[in-house]
Amino acid sequence: MESLNLLGIVGSLRQKSYNKGLMKAAQELLPTGVTLTVADIGALPLFNEDLESNVPVAVQTFKQQVSAADAILIATPEYNYSMPGVLKNALDWASRPYGDNSFDSKPAALMGASVGMLGTARAQYHLRQTLVFLNMHPLNRPEIMVSSAHKNFDAEGNLTNEQTKQFITQMLQALVEWTHRLSK
Repeated sequence: MESLNLLGIVGSLRQKSYNKGLMKAAQELLPTGVTLTVADIGALPLFNEDLESNVPVAVQTFKQQVSAADAILIATPEYNYSMPGVLKNALDWASRPYGDNSFDSKPAALMGASVGMLGTARAQYHLRQTLVFLNMHPLNRPEIMVSSAHKNFDAEGNLTNEQTKQFITQMLQALVEWTHRLSK
């Protein structure tokens, strides 16, 4: 199998984020020949159209990472029924200036963890709306929406739920197949 390079984006800056734990689990469950680099979106300044003529170095680096990736893996918490501002900020930067959308035509997979009962469902559905504008191609299944996250991770942020690990493994394999399918 040909190798694939995935870029992971975690929509939380919190050190002990459950979504960082999901991304860590994904790194441990990768299919053979697949790499996963996680972007540091915390280094991005707030989006400001005035800066598009002199793009900050952190933004240049992020846009290059997105462009070089074969597919994108996003782990998002849910804030106020939506994706966090830090994630939206990263999406805005990488899709600008107009006509230079680094996400254009990229396959994507979404997952999320929350202490709530809906496990980021609303955030992921809202994120999917944004991906339409970005001309991305998200996987439809499996959906990974971890509810009661505080019961599914240990104190070090490691995912302990074996069924969720199986879903992540399935999602990663599906993302590989989806990426190959879209590249034909």
